[in-house]
Amino acid sequence: MAESNHDAPEEGDSQLLSTLPTRQGMWKPFYLYRGCWLTPRSVTSVALVQSQFTPRPDDVFLATYPKCGTTWLKALAFAVVNRSLHPVGDHAHPLLTTHPQDLVPFLELPHRDVHPVADLDALPSPRLLSTHMSPSLLPPGVPALGCRVVYLCREPKDVFVSTWHYMNKVGEGFQIDMDASFQLFCDGMSLYGPLWEHYLGYWRQSVAEPDRVLFLKYDEMMADAGKHVKMLAEFLRVPFTDEEVRGGAVEEVVSLCSFETLKSLPVNSSGVSDRIGGMPMENSAYFRTGKVGDWKTHLTEEMAKKLDCIVEEKLRGSGLTF
Repeated sequence: MAESNHDAPEEGDSQLLSTLPTRQGMWKPFYLYRGCWLTPRSVTSVALVQSQFTPRPDDVFLATYPKCGTTWLKALAFAVVNRSLHPVGDHAHPLLTTHPQDLVPFLELPHRDVHPVADLDALPSPRLLSTHMSPSLLPPGVPALGCRVVYLCREPKDVFVSTWHYMNKVGEGFQIDMDASFQLFCDGMSLYGPLWEHYLGYWRQSVAEPDRVLFLKYDEMMADAGKHVKMLAEFLRVPFTDEEVRGGAVEEVVSLCSFETLKSLPVNSSGVSDRIGGMPMENSAYFRTGKVGDWKTHLTEEMAKKLDCIVEEKLRGSGLTF
């Protein structure tokens, strides 16, 4: 979810960008594209996906707002969907040797101005894909074909703190002031933001089409991972059998994909990869604490109350609460 300071729109992108509202974001100018704040290269990448990606009816999309448990969701979904091919207890399980981010590809990343959207066409069906795009940014064929979406959100205060830490870790030598970043976040000025609009888009779809959109909360999953893994398997049409449940298969998935297990693996704790395009970062950058309520050690009572009030107001009447 980070980009290089040296990113600049290509000549062909200038016409689109010139039509969009713009404002300074946390570390560079953001452009408002279809209701979402994006960086210049993100606008280009998303637009290319919208025009060139061909969805299939059996596609499954793992959608998240940045820093809402994307890596965890990828690991869980991969383990659940592929458990007949890769038994969870197998010592050669892909999750033990491959970063979860690399097992479930993103739609819009690495940036599609360099990495063709057509690369996704080579993947066999059914495809498991990931995205940070809001419903307003997804290719129109996704809902039209009935493609299923698993959406994972997180307590907004924890999202902000995780975002701030992440950007200061992967940024190219620049430090982002917390107070200034917090004000921008409260204004909705964050990548793929405003956060509440992102949440509401998928929440309303899940209410209208519960068989197509599964809406999950990070905090609730952390509190009862086993229950949610079974829920995820049902939604992905690979439910656990009674025999699997009795044999502890659900607990094995939870253990394999736990924050502690994943963070400790060499493939996730060492090395550098460039999954965005032009911005290599440490594999460990995707694993900090994963804790619920970590915001309490970073935000003042006044800051917490301010964001709570904003989120409550933005979500009022929707049925979605935190």
